[in-house]
Amino acid sequence: MASKYQILLYYLYTSIEEPEEYMLQHRALCERLNLRGRILIAKEGLNGTVSGTVEETNSYMEALREDPVTAATEFKIDPSEEHVFPRLSIKVREEVVTLGLDEEDFSPCEITGAYLEPRQWREMMKGDDVVLIDARNDYEWELGHFEGAMLPEVNSFRELPQWVEQNRRELEGKKIMTYCTGGIRCEKFSGFLRKRGFEDVYQLHGGIVTYGKDPEVRGEKFAGTCYVFDERIGVEVNGTDGASVVSRCLHCGCASDRYVNCAWSRCNQQYFCCEECSAQSSFRHCNQACREAHVVSVAAENNDEVPKVRKRKND
Repeated sequence: MASKYQILLYYLYTSIEEPEEYMLQHRALCERLNLRGRILIAKEGLNGTVSGTVEETNSYMEALREDPVTAATEFKIDPSEEHVFPRLSIKVREEVVTLGLDEEDFSPCEITGAYLEPRQWREMMKGDDVVLIDARNDYEWELGHFEGAMLPEVNSFRELPQWVEQNRRELEGKKIMTYCTGGIRCEKFSGFLRKRGFEDVYQLHGGIVTYGKDPEVRGEKFAGTCYVFDERIGVEVNGTDGASVVSRCLHCGCASDRYVNCAWSRCNQQYFCCEECSAQSSFRHCNQACREAHVVSVAAENNDEVPKVRKRKND
């Protein structure tokens, strides 16, 4: 039986003259089609993921393809039995992904790394002169990543330029392969690498999502699952070896890809927690400091007092 809903993941670097005005028009389109999801709009383009019925999402794709500004948009489509977003959020930003180059900013339409299709990516990964760089966040990496890839030690995407300069010696003379979820972060990151003098720079066209859909490659050499920013959390990529779990429960250390949020509302940090540990009330926090702070907070609320919470620290 065919799925009633679809999830669309897409982006496009294109010139949008009046982002605020365009946002209002785009919001009206999405509301008319009953879509839910997250869309970012900037002068440099748009970046979005939405869910809706097959009919509604097909109408949305048709509308973007008929608009000269967004006609070149490529959509990655996943079937679904229902909406995977609670609401619709459309915002205007300075950048559709924040690399924070300020006056040195550029458009990937001008310069970017060479595209590799899934089969080309799989072959190049086998080389000894390559460096695979994951351009995502650590919590995305922990759920799943390419075998042999490196995760830069940064707190956010905008810290990657500094990391590149600090690790220039390790990267020079190598074929640099960059990847992310759907491809948008690598459009900018790979272009930055080229602007900084690196010559052999490549990006996985369409990102991990497209790689997993290729009928020949079938997600080969991807370990774990791919983090997505909707209610699914993770989606399977590797169809050659079956789904694998590379992440570990924070409390007991067993294999678990179950993400939960710290029970202390002032933290709310995501972490891995297996079913057994989650069932125990003492294991509902990401560390001891949060556990103690939550207990103090609840006690203070019952006594109508403002709690004094000590600074968080790791277990």
